[in-house]
Amino acid sequence: MKRVALTLLCLLSLVLSPMVQAQELNARVTINHQQVQGTSTSVFENMEQTIKDFLNNTQWTNLQFQRQERIDCSFNITVKMYEDNDNLFTCNLVVQANRPVFNASYTTTTFSITDTSFNFEFKEFDQLNFRIEVIDNDLTALLAYYAYLIIGLDLDTMSPLGGTEVLQQARMVANNAQSLVRSAKGWKAFDDYKNRYGIINDYLDGGLEPMRQLMYKYHREGLDVMVENVDRGRAAILESMDLLKEAHQNKSMSMVPQVWTDYKRDEITYIFKGKGTSTEKAGMYETLMNINSSQSAYWNQIK
Repeated sequence: MKRVALTLLCLLSLVLSPMVQAQELNARVTINHQQVQGTSTSVFENMEQTIKDFLNNTQWTNLQFQRQERIDCSFNITVKMYEDNDNLFTCNLVVQANRPVFNASYTTTTFSITDTSFNFEFKEFDQLNFRIEVIDNDLTALLAYYAYLIIGLDLDTMSPLGGTEVLQQARMVANNAQSLVRSAKGWKAFDDYKNRYGIINDYLDGGLEPMRQLMYKYHREGLDVMVENVDRGRAAILESMDLLKEAHQNKSMSMVPQVWTDYKRDEITYIFKGKGTSTEKAGMYETLMNINSSQSAYWNQIK
């Protein structure tokens, strides 16, 4: 009897193990509610755990990820207002995703953005259920959108345009979320070049394909190579700057190149500070200044 029970247990573990390994995200979730006074903290604690479980336990794609291959990401939510009578939350979100560099202890940021229209309805002990065909919940739509965006861009760093299918899922969420009320501002088409609709449509726009090609060249042919050959890796990253320039020239109103330089500024500065020819540095400086002059203090260090 014990042997039968053990056999059943082993079979069950074999059946369930692919499901356990299939999830793509290793998300950390924090909720800062210090701006909200006079409210029980239990609703925030419950929401934090619910969001974390939703992100980490949902199988977002058909790809098989081992546990150690999951994408590290963080969702830092600041609650600016909570209307407990209607269960409405007005928040800011800072979302970031990271990727390990091959054969190194260093991790690099693959996506980071601040969403100032992260607004939704949530009742304590609510369960989050998601169907991409029917978007009827602000919070699940918001989380699903960023989950697909994070996974798609991570796949782009592993193979040329490797995240296309997943990014198309993010665009489907954005399209199907047009009718949502609470977070309508962030979804509204053509309302803001930097809103959720604008960002995902730009990533899938043909004119910005060089931006996604950059993701592969910069990370896979650049950073991943630098442990073995610093000069070869740096040369690939320098070539990726030409792709950045091309993307900006193709679609000058897009915020994607600027957002990318915002979260890559420290890394780029470190890699090229005091390195390269004067011509290379001058060309890079000009490209970066044209795209994002607000970071001139960093670009000056390269020059």
